[in-house]
Amino acid sequence: MPRSESYPRESFSPQRITTSTTSVHVTALDGLVNVNSLFTIAVFVGLSLTTPGQHSLENPSACDAGIDVAEKLLVFEVVSFSFFLFSSLVAQGLKLAINLLNSKDVDEIFRAHINLKVLRFGMLASAVGSVMGCLFLMLSMVNVIQIRLGMLSCGSKSAVHAVVALVVLMTSAIIVYISTAVYSFLH
Repeated sequence: MPRSESYPRESFSPQRITTSTTSVHVTALDGLVNVNSLFTIAVFVGLSLTTPGQHSLENPSACDAGIDVAEKLLVFEVVSFSFFLFSSLVAQGLKLAINLLNSKDVDEIFRAHINLKVLRFGMLASAVGSVMGCLFLMLSMVNVIQIRLGMLSCGSKSAVHAVVALVVLMTSAIIVYISTAVYSFLH
């Protein structure tokens, strides 16, 4: 019996399950790339708000951050940016492979063949890149706080409160993210 034009071709294909499964992967990768983009913007905002020799908002000038804190800030920002870029490029590469694999053009000669283990490894690498980028972004934000609010070693209440809030919230979010990722890989 010939197929009717009113029914889509993929409804008769055994690849329908693969298409719906990989669409979930593509959606997850899209979200990862979007979040990485926001974090990358935060990296550049952090860099633009701090200048060497800047006085903190604390009264004693002894609590001003030195050049070593500004150097650490720059290093952490660059490493954070590198991890976010790595994560985004891996995710974009996986999306490209999935989209080529699920191409709707039946007569297409070139099709990507992606192994499920490769897909999972790539998604894991991308997630690890995002987590590492978040950790280094958190370290750089601690240095931004020290430059703007005073050194932690001086006991600046504002700086300590800001750092504690940052570390608690970021660590909690990273734990939730890692737990969700591990759960999704195991189930």
